[in-house]
Amino acid sequence: MSTPILIAYDGSPDARHAIEETARLFPGASAVVLYARRPLESLAAHLEGHSALEELRDIDAKTFDASERLAAEGAERARSLGLKAQPRVASVPEEVVADTIVDVAEELDASLIVLGSRGRHGVRAVLSGSTSTRVMHSTGRPTLVIPSAPLAAARRADR
Repeated sequence: MSTPILIAYDGSPDARHAIEETARLFPGASAVVLYARRPLESLAAHLEGHSALEELRDIDAKTFDASERLAAEGAERARSLGLKAQPRVASVPEEVVADTIVDVAEELDASLIVLGSRGRHGVRAVLSGSTSTRVMHSTGRPTLVIPSAPLAAARRADR
């Protein structure tokens, strides 16, 4: 049995485009559509004993539900394009999405990691980092970064 393609998905136009291109390049492939969520646990640790903690836990439960819906949306989009896709949600420790993507790829023995590119550069890239760059430098697995058409056009215009 072949190992799945792991598609990182956050609901953005770039992530939707990455699903479309994956379906075009690998028709009928098995895929896992991953939404890496940032739980509110780190903030909750600072509120231990505070009355706001219960409210925060309720908010976190609602964001988990939203995360499940987002992953399901991505998997449904992939299935509509011919991929055999399943949704997956993983919690991101320490705010490092790239590490979570790599960890899930290892767990699944993914044959390929696919990410859309937001095209951050300059100060924004330095401050927030590039998830796709970090994934590529943190895994030995093949990684495909798919820029959106507007991003690719803007980069061509900048040359």
